Amino acid sequence: MPGQSRFIFVFLAAAVTCALAQHAPPWTEDCRKSTYPPSGPTYRGPVPWYTINLDLPPYKRWHELMTDKASAMKIIVNSLKNVVNAFVPSGKIIQMVDQKLPGLLGNFPGPFEEEMKGIADVTGIPLGVIEWILGKKDAMWIGFITRSVLENTTSYEEAKNILTKTKLLAPAYFILGGNQSGEGCVITRERKDSLDVYELDSKQGRWYVVQTNYDRWKSPFFLDDRRTPAKMCLNRTAQENLSFATLYDVLSTKPVLNKLTVFTTLIDVTKGQYETYLRDCPDPCIGW
Repeated sequence: MPGQSRFIFVFLAAAVTCALAQHAPPWTEDCRKSTYPPSGPTYRGPVPWYTINLDLPPYKRWHELMTDKASAMKIIVNSLKNVVNAFVPSGKIIQMVDQKLPGLLGNFPGPFEEEMKGIADVTGIPLGVIEWILGKKDAMWIGFITRSVLENTTSYEEAKNILTKTKLLAPAYFILGGNQSGEGCVITRERKDSLDVYELDSKQGRWYVVQTNYDRWKSPFFLDDRRTPAKMCLNRTAQENLSFATLYDVLSTKPVLNKLTVFTTLIDVTKGQYETYLRDCPDPCIGW
């Protein structure tokens, strides 16, 4: 159904954006060129790096990051509480979050329970609220699966098999890239099984895959069609010319870039390169 929301987890490279309509200036533009290295009004700066040492006990792994981000997290928590309390002034919902959600932690796999307890203690934010702001239980489970794949799988096929067959608590798109030619796909998931695995196919001339918030066999809502301009710009880029520079150009072109684009990530698996940049879309730019 048009507008159906799915969680998008990007392993290759992507930016999450939206558009008003095709060929509707000033919200759209021709494919950008020479935007990389990032600079100018669409570039807000690099994303800071932190090292999460998984050799540490789970309780301590996030201490450095959470110490730096505790103030920002408290601002987010207070903002969310204000919104909730505006609708339910009694405060009972927040009280329920504080008291009831920690009981769900016993169902979480591996080290995640201890990690969240460590985050709660370092930030001074109640454990139930930590679970709440991390995206509720369904989003957290998808996060656990993707993290487990990144930590433990040793091949593209193994990762694809797990992401295709593992039962989920919510629908999802997984965009997966390997380190060999032809290894790349979009996995469209329902909770229990896969609806579709759309893979690179050189025989079909399919050297890239594009995923936005719509199943690939459905037409995007015309006010939210980012697929068409992304494909148009990629088609103007020969496969042998694909690079961080040309991909950043695609992801910098309105309406692929818009007000909801928070960051752009570029990943080259074979070279071990990973770059993330904070983004902005100055007016005129569609706001959603």
